[in-house]
Parts: sequence; C-alpha cells; structure tokens
Amino acid sequence: MSKPATRPETIAAIATAPGRGGIGIVRVAGPEARRIALTITGKTPAARTATLASFRDATGEAIDSGIVVFFPAPASFTGDDIIELQGHGGPVVLDMLLDRTLALGARMARPGEFSERAYLNGKIDLAQAEAIADLIDSASREAARSASRSMHGAFSERVDALVEELTHLRIFVEACIDFPEEEIDLLRDSDTQARIASLLSSIAETVSVARTGQLLRDGIHVLLAGKPNAGKSSLLNALAGSNIAIVSSTAGTTRDLVRERILIDGMAVHITDTAGLRESPDDIEREGIRRALKEAETTDLLILVMDSCSPEAPEDVLTDHFLGLQAPLPQICVVLNKCDLSGIPAGERDASGMSCVAVSALTSEGMDSLRKIISRMAGFTPVEGGNFSARRRHLDALSRARTALLDAQANLLSRAGAELMAEDLRLAQQSLGDITGKLSPDELLGKIFASFCIGK
Repeated sequence: MSKPATRPETIAAIATAPGRGGIGIVRVAGPEARRIALTITGKTPAARTATLASFRDATGEAIDSGIVVFFPAPASFTGDDIIELQGHGGPVVLDMLLDRTLALGARMARPGEFSERAYLNGKIDLAQAEAIADLIDSASREAARSASRSMHGAFSERVDALVEELTHLRIFVEACIDFPEEEIDLLRDSDTQARIASLLSSIAETVSVARTGQLLRDGIHVLLAGKPNAGKSSLLNALAGSNIAIVSSTAGTTRDLVRERILIDGMAVHITDTAGLRESPDDIEREGIRRALKEAETTDLLILVMDSCSPEAPEDVLTDHFLGLQAPLPQICVVLNKCDLSGIPAGERDASGMSCVAVSALTSEGMDSLRKIISRMAGFTPVEGGNFSARRRHLDALSRARTALLDAQANLLSRAGAELMAEDLRLAQQSLGDITGKLSPDELLGKIFASFCIGK
C-alpha cells in the first residue's frame, strides 16, 4: 500500500472500552487535532504535557473536565498530530465529547485506523501492528508477553535478518547472470549451497517459534468424543477444574455441545464435550450425535474417551462412528478413563500406534500426563528466551519462503541456471516481505486492520 500523497483527514474515536469507568479517552489524530483541542479546551496544549482543562460544547457550556495531552507530529504513535482528551468514563459524556470533535471537522475513525496510519507513516511494520491487536486480545500472561515482544520488534527483527541474508544471496546470483561465462562455476560453489542451507535452517527455527506464538494467540480446539458413560463430561470438568458439565450415571445426559476454554502452559485449549456415540431412538439425542461428528471434521485434536473397564477397542469405536466423515480424521488421543476402577496404571501407554493415556477424571490420576500430551500434539514448545506472537498467515508466508528456497536449492544442484534460481529467491523474499508488510497488497492490509477495535 502506498503512502497517502494528499493531506490526511483528521480522525477521532473513543479509545477506551465501552461501558462505565473512572476514565475515558477520546483520541484525535490529524492536521486539525491542535485546532480542535484549542477550540474545546480554550488552551493551546503543550507538547507531551498533561494539562487540566474544561471540555466545552459549541455554546461554551462544560461537557466535562479532565486532562488534555498533545503529541505533535512526527513524534507520535501515528506520526500525525494527536490529542487525547481524558475525561470521566461515562458513555454519554464520551459520546458528547466525540460528537464535539466530529462537529469541529474530524471524522469517525475506522476500526484499526490509528494503527494503520502508524504503519503507513513508517512508525511500525505490519507484524508489529498485528501484535498490538494480539496484545489487547491476549488470553494469558504468556500470550501477552509474546505479543509484547512482537510489538517491540522481536519477530520483525528475525524476519528482517532473513531478508537481508536473502538479499546478499540474490545479489550474488544476479552477478552470475551478468557474467554468464562464469555462471556454472559460481553456482556450483559450495559457499552458495551452504548459504541456502543456512537460510533453510533459520526459517525452520523461525517456524518453530512462530508456531508456538500462533498457538499462544489462537490456541487449539479439542473435541471429547466417545460412548455414553465413558466419562467425557467428568473429564471436561477435571480439565477445567470446575463443574462445567452435568455428570450423571444416566446414559445420554449430554445432548448438545458444551464448550469451555482452559489454559495449558499459557496455551488456550478450547474444549468441546459432546453427546455419547450410540444408536438412539431419541430425535434430540440423534441431533446431538450428528453435531458431535460434524465438529470432529474441523477440530485440531480428537480425544477419544474410553471406559477402561470395558473390553471395547478404540479402533472399533472409530470404525463404527467416524468413517463417514467428510474430512480426514484429526489427530487422535485415546484416553482410558476410570483407571481407579479398572486398576490399570495411570499415565501414558501404547495403543496401536495412537497416543494413549490412562486417567481417572474422578481422582485426577494421570491428568498431568494428559495435559502434556495435548501440549505435545499441538506442537506447543515454550522457547527459552521468550516467544513472539504470530498468526496463521505468518506461518503460511514462512512455508512459501521455504518452498521457494527448496526450489532454488534444487535448481542449483541440477545446474538449471541462474535465472531460475534468481526467480526462486525473489519469491522467497517476497513471501517474507508479506509478514512485515514491505510488499503487502492493499486487500490484505484492509482485512488486517478491519479486525482491530475502534480507537486503535
């Protein structure tokens, strides 16, 4: 997206969350911000100084009193002149104050427009802008720390280092094209192979950290499925540490999807309990079973809960109920519940090549092992020194960059020519540029910033 060539509009929005609070902030950014502040407060605000003022309407009547702070361009969040009117946090008062700024020439900001301007004005890159939204939406301390590290440039620095290394390699290959008589010798040089291998290794490391960051941000979706009375609802309650689902010895108690979010090592785990799998004459129960099987088509991890006192095999349950799915089966973990009754040892065990753990939802035996399995199957690995937040689109971009580098490596080894290798390296660099926004199309930027809250 190119930077705007015309004089930017002045935008305004309430920057604090909806509802009542002790403090509420109206933020105004753009060339008219200083004039609007002067008109509302009767004072020319000093730069980066909190000043007590009365906020007045068009008739001179006081709307509120509070603090006005002025951040002159370019040393502001967006790079524009910004004023913040910090008053009392009642929704009516804030609406009156916002209406006053709009009457004085500002327009209502779109969701994420302040952050978008910061990006367009070169104050932050795209990965940092997304990290701001991730920090606001953090569901755990670990997710907040990761988002903060990305917001301060940890992810961008790693991507920029990859781009710089790629740029040097591209220069080298382009030189081979300019001197064709030396092309084969130069491209066969072991240093070139080593540089591509080094880039592939660095991307693999970045993917590992980014995957953990993405899990901290989005979490993993886990489905509890199994026969009636296998203990699915009890298992949900044990994982959640609360009586979320009704537990009864009567078969078919759970008929609809019951959802809960828990944290494992800071990673959000979205758990869904389902109706017991069986043939039922009851229309409502049959609908619950249909919904359970439908949910299995989109979940990340299927936990098949078995009664360890029953002789039935997990493979039989999967064959009887899951073969007709429209999508491939997700990862599967078999949980042998009620180990306190069956007498089998709690903990991980072998089960025909599937991950398996014996637990007691009643006594909590084996539950720590189950949590470790969920974390491991999600691919969640806390990184020493800290994670950074990432999104699925970042992982997709890294995957495209890796594929292009592998193509470049293949072209190098097959002596396909410098031109093909140069194009592969260009595609790899373009994919990495999508992460920080150096080469991002307007449509992508619009989708990203539209997901932000208003006032940010």
